[in-house]
Amino acid sequence: MLFTDVSAERALKAFSKVGFRIIAKSKHIGMSDGIHRITIPNHKRLNPYTLKAIIKDAGLTDEQFKDLL
Repeated sequence: MLFTDVSAERALKAFSKVGFRIIAKSKHIGMSDGIHRITIPNHKRLNPYTLKAIIKDAGLTDEQFKDLL
């Protein structure tokens, strides 16, 4: 499943619901839940393939991420 029209801000809110916290913020936003570390580009619209890789790095499935949105 590819997610289109997801902004960095929307992704941040979704990942924060499962325990991820911001650890660094500039052109890219670093987040961690203590086990996984993810980097999200700070863009208005994330590339669907980039977002899919971030979801995988976070240890989530597409369905779990969809429920968080």
